[in-house]
Amino acid sequence: MTTGQRTAFDHRMAVFGTDDGFLAAALPFLGEGLAAPGEPPPVAIADPRNLDLLRDALGADAKDVTCIAHTDWYTGSAANAVAQAASYLTAHAGPGGRIHLLMEPVWSGRAGRSARETTEWIRYEALANLLFAPMATTALCAYDTRTAGPAVVAAARRAHPDTDVYQDPVRLTAELDVVPLPLPPDGAHPMAEPHAAAVRAWAEARGLPAADAELFATAVAETAAALAPLDGDTLLWGEAPACVCELRSAHRLDDPLAGFVPPPVDSPGLWYARQVCAYVDVRDDTAGATVRLQYA
Repeated sequence: MTTGQRTAFDHRMAVFGTDDGFLAAALPFLGEGLAAPGEPPPVAIADPRNLDLLRDALGADAKDVTCIAHTDWYTGSAANAVAQAASYLTAHAGPGGRIHLLMEPVWSGRAGRSARETTEWIRYEALANLLFAPMATTALCAYDTRTAGPAVVAAARRAHPDTDVYQDPVRLTAELDVVPLPLPPDGAHPMAEPHAAAVRAWAEARGLPAADAELFATAVAETAAALAPLDGDTLLWGEAPACVCELRSAHRLDDPLAGFVPPPVDSPGLWYARQVCAYVDVRDDTAGATVRLQYA
């Protein structure tokens, strides 16, 4: 997969460290959206405090900008954010996906709470260049250095085509997966056939509420179907809510977008797992692939 050709998706980045810096980036961008012929109103998805700054600065024009608190938009994993964006564009964007989106992730919340979580959000930023390539959407990702540290900003620059350090998304996501997964614990529970009922019973015994155990078990079963034929036992370990399942496939996935693109309704596979589980790790090797699901 290559990404050297131009795409319709205009994916930009703004870095700021003050309120004035935020407005200096946001106001011209939203003005560009307001002036774009045939486009729906631009959207600002940001910290509520920054939305207040925008409303004051926009004055009468504020009524023409859709403002959404970023805590209402980014409510789950990075994969959930992909689904949220795709759903919003389908419902609200103009022809070909035309709309201006100002987007500020919650770096003071889930996105920045651990190195692992941050890695998934950088993956999301990189893969957005492929996932939304056909869409004539203009997105400005806002990075506040007061909440997003220098390492996060440096990594995010590599995911945005308007920077001088932009990297091919496939190459960047491959780098994120260079670190091997930790070995399963010695006490991991083997399961020859990861049937949903058996996984659900195991998860409930580890403390997951019935509804969560059902979601986790379905994610495991759908992943198993997508990876078939499986190679060896499925392994289960952990306690609620961090129940973990590792599956081994006899073939490589060789697809950085696996589970990020909505599949046919009758075979949700890894898409379902990414929507339900906090983490879905994929590691290809010469003999096949390892996929690890962690519920929370």
